[in-house]
Amino acid sequence: MSVDAIPMAGSVCERIELRMLRSPLRVPYKLSLGTIDAFDSLLVTVSDGTRTGVGEATFLPGYSEETAATGWARALKLATPMPGRPLHDAVTAAEFAHGDAAFTATAFTTAFEMLAGHPILTIEKDEVVPLLAIVNSIAPAAFEPEIESHLAAGYRTLKVKVGFDVEADIERVRRIRHFVAGRATLRLDGNQGFDRDQALHFARALEPEGIELFEQPCAAGDWAAAAALAEVSPVPMMLDESIYGIAEIERAAALGAARYIKLKLMKAGGLDALVSGLRRIRALGMIPILGNGVATDIGCWMEACVATREIDTAGEMNGFLKPRTGLFCDPLRVEGGVMRLAPGGMPALDTAAIESLTVDRREFLAS
Repeated sequence: MSVDAIPMAGSVCERIELRMLRSPLRVPYKLSLGTIDAFDSLLVTVSDGTRTGVGEATFLPGYSEETAATGWARALKLATPMPGRPLHDAVTAAEFAHGDAAFTATAFTTAFEMLAGHPILTIEKDEVVPLLAIVNSIAPAAFEPEIESHLAAGYRTLKVKVGFDVEADIERVRRIRHFVAGRATLRLDGNQGFDRDQALHFARALEPEGIELFEQPCAAGDWAAAAALAEVSPVPMMLDESIYGIAEIERAAALGAARYIKLKLMKAGGLDALVSGLRRIRALGMIPILGNGVATDIGCWMEACVATREIDTAGEMNGFLKPRTGLFCDPLRVEGGVMRLAPGGMPALDTAAIESLTVDRREFLAS
């Protein structure tokens, strides 16, 4: 929903609540960026006195320059002048902040979009969104039963994290590919863990059968490496960390740097911006992938709402499965490897759970 679609008459931002949540994970999440034991999430709640909207941003160290500390500081700065201002002005301020604080700004923008009743957040009928599952284990003795568990649960797309050690990663992917033996499709994710030469060596060693894509092995800003990889890799390449909006999508297409582009609501700038990005990817002849593995129930539910209308590939919005404590009174349902969405709006928030996870809180009211 664009700024111009925000209701204007009598629409004033009356209240903003910011919370920083720390959500311990069920098991450590192993990435080339480091091992994550807990999610640090900014929760933004906005109200105009009668309606309420909620948005979130979960910060992943090493993914971008935004951290929990910088995000909290920027959120305080954004929120302080908003109460008492027209919603139009508050949304404009949030959108302006997207350029250098995409995660934080998106938490505000999506909260205002929900407040304004964005239609994409209303599910009209029972919907299903296929999800992928993460192969988190390293050694065969651990990953083989993990894979069997995922397959038994109905997952048909598995993600394998690489970017740790080139030769060890090559061997691990080879073993996993042969063990899976076509029972599921594999996605490989480098999380910026390789330099150009390492990524080229890894890509050339891949046996492509059964592997859908190879995601972002090099630094987000290394477009030359991305283009070079796309030329030699037997597996289609996907960009993630490099992509924030339409400009990067178009740059990827112009360079031929990717067959797939992954978008995440949390950095897109809002729901409308996300939908525009997904459609632009298709218009340029590439394939969109959607979803965030480092997000709470709120962000994952919003992405699933978008996926029901815009995506036909396995979603990556599985971050809500990682924390020990969920944020909804009725947890999102995952059965047979798919998320099941019931008609209606966002599930009710579990205020007691949110309070238990809160490490900082600030409230801003119109005077």
